[in-house]
Amino acid sequence: MSDDKIQIFCGPGNGRSAAALGMGVRYACAGKSVFWIRFLKGKLGNEMNFLTRLEPEIKLFSFEQYDEVYSHLSDAKKKEEKEHIRTSLNFAHKVLITDECDVLILDEILDLMFMGIVEEEDIRSLIQHVSDNMILILTGRHECRELWPYATRVTVLTTAAKEQA
Repeated sequence: MSDDKIQIFCGPGNGRSAAALGMGVRYACAGKSVFWIRFLKGKLGNEMNFLTRLEPEIKLFSFEQYDEVYSHLSDAKKKEEKEHIRTSLNFAHKVLITDECDVLILDEILDLMFMGIVEEEDIRSLIQHVSDNMILILTGRHECRELWPYATRVTVLTTAAKEQA
């Protein structure tokens, strides 16, 4: 399990969360406990409804208050939602420190750094608390290359050019 201790799925292409989910399913099938913490996606939606069906093998957490994705919120709601994001980050820290699961997926966390909601140091602190028998998977549209040296696997998903007819 330690071969892919820190995995990053990033880039502008679709499939970052799906790739993380695939890894989560793979580890859950191997008997590992998987926690998934979502950021910036709102608390409802078809994706959330589907993912909850994977419990208890993959436990899903979202601390967001609003149904809408973060980018669609008013400035006042964004300010409030940032507090919920900090709560999510604190929960992730607790999970890592207590070895509460075997695999922790932090979906869209890289975008938090890009948006200035969290600092690089916040994410590096999470990475530093990953024990030898845990796996941490980070996703986000933004590559956050400054975190790549800490990763054992980085997968950049790009958008495919459409073929000319």
